[in-house]
Amino acid sequence: MDSLDLQVLMQARDWFVQGHKVWLVTVIETWGSAPRPPGALLCLRDDGQVAGSVSGGCVEDDLIDRLRHGERVATPSLIAYGVTKEEAARFGLPCGGNLRLVQEPLQGVGWIDEVLARTARHELVARHLSLATGAVTVEAARRGDVFEFDGSSLRALFGPRWRLLIIGAGQLSRAVAQMALALDFEVICCDPREEYNLTWDVPNTTFSKAMPDDLVIELQLDPHCAVVAVTHDPKLDDLVLLEALKSPAFYIGALGSRGNTAARRARLEMFDLSPAEIDRLHGPIGLDIGAKTPAEIAVAIVAEIVAVKNGVLLTQKKVGSAVPGMRAVSRAS
Repeated sequence: MDSLDLQVLMQARDWFVQGHKVWLVTVIETWGSAPRPPGALLCLRDDGQVAGSVSGGCVEDDLIDRLRHGERVATPSLIAYGVTKEEAARFGLPCGGNLRLVQEPLQGVGWIDEVLARTARHELVARHLSLATGAVTVEAARRGDVFEFDGSSLRALFGPRWRLLIIGAGQLSRAVAQMALALDFEVICCDPREEYNLTWDVPNTTFSKAMPDDLVIELQLDPHCAVVAVTHDPKLDDLVLLEALKSPAFYIGALGSRGNTAARRARLEMFDLSPAEIDRLHGPIGLDIGAKTPAEIAVAIVAEIVAVKNGVLLTQKKVGSAVPGMRAVSRAS
């Protein structure tokens, strides 16, 4: 699945090509419990149609009302909501939240085509907008980059900032991959077994028949990477763990019962891994939600990955897990 912001760009491009005037609206700053983060996008069509969101709905309604009453900016302009407590309540900004936006007229779609083409190749790119001129440029970005606004220009990111490596191409892997794609992860599946790699058919993912340990070394895992080993074959799962546990990947998990996890830890202790590195292993993998089916297990796995990414408390862990309920501190910034 494409990210919401990429879908907004696609819609904006299509409307523009059809001959409509289009405005892009970008969240640039928030205070309090604002509903959407900096970089979130919305596009407005000249007849009031809208795609995307910057709030829970009331701000969108006001933007449409402004457009229909003739407020059609010709250059990038700043808009602020929730400056007062009363206005915050009016626009549905909880806890006195505030929201600042940049509204810009779409002057061409060349840069959108470039963003869509490069993100389709799993590239992470940045769009730079000059508020003074409305000029837009697209450049390569890095995983550690964040949305930036300095008062005169903004730099917004598009593409997969997070990467998930799945070892194994079975039914569970398909469910995990689909959920991760919906969360804007770049997904790579690795399985050297021919009976599995011939049937991998999840769109918008990358497939590798390499040996898992070789692929981990090739990918040079960084703090924005997660690894899940779900083949149930120790020869493959252990191979990837031996390399992944030494990497800065923010999450590393392996499928298996508590007994299998204990046996796996004992095997890992026979190699050149420190106790601290082995303790990074999440096993049994996933949060304890009573999962039985592949789809439910995938929910548990992806939920744990998101929790660790966001640095929140892992309260739903089985007793005796290798990584017990604890504050999950992600290495990723």
